[in-house]
Amino acid sequence: MTLPVFVVDAEALQRDMIELGGDEGRHAVVKRVRVGERVVLTDAQGAGAECAVVSVSRQGLVAQVLVRRFEPVAVPHLTVVQAIPKGDHAERAVELLTEIGVDTIVPWAASRNVVSWRGEREAKALQRWRSTAHAAAKQSRRLRFPEVTTLHTTAEVADLVDTADLALALHEGAAERLGDFVIPQSGTVILVIGPEGGITEDELAVLSGRGAQTVRLGASVLRSSTAGVVGATAVLSRTSRWT
Repeated sequence: MTLPVFVVDAEALQRDMIELGGDEGRHAVVKRVRVGERVVLTDAQGAGAECAVVSVSRQGLVAQVLVRRFEPVAVPHLTVVQAIPKGDHAERAVELLTEIGVDTIVPWAASRNVVSWRGEREAKALQRWRSTAHAAAKQSRRLRFPEVTTLHTTAEVADLVDTADLALALHEGAAERLGDFVIPQSGTVILVIGPEGGITEDELAVLSGRGAQTVRLGASVLRSSTAGVVGATAVLSRTSRWT
């Protein structure tokens, strides 16, 4: 059985005896972690340590470091630009993208989004995405958690595309398949996922003008929240990260 993961700050992780408090400590108590059990503590930025629990209280626990670990930066770096799905589909998409190993998740204010983030709604929705990614990273035993960026406009997504070694925009009308492209084994790959209504011609023109290439996955038309996960899986399966 794999060990449960909890997050501590980087400074605490340098110690041989680490106190886990706050929300993470209370979470450990809820999970009924006991003295003598082993846990993994991480700073969520790649550093971690396998530890033995030496004491437990209502506020958290204290653990002794046994073995230090490190999860290097993955190559190629995979960014998924995700138009905002509706309802629970959004959190489900973030959860699965995190579990399969996506490095950066970018919420996109696409023209045809059914859901729009404005004012306080944006702050709350973004916090849900980040909390979902945090929980999913712990569940999948990652030491390097994905970044969930702020909401991006199409122009800001185009700026990201401009810096990528390969940028692919999923589109049901594309002539080429994702499998037709050679996936670079280093650098950055960006996958752009449109909303349920699809990416508009104007958006495609902007993204293509900065280097994005339109691709399709297959004959089926997938939900926006599903397409990103399937597309990211197809990309990762053709890199050294999975093979």
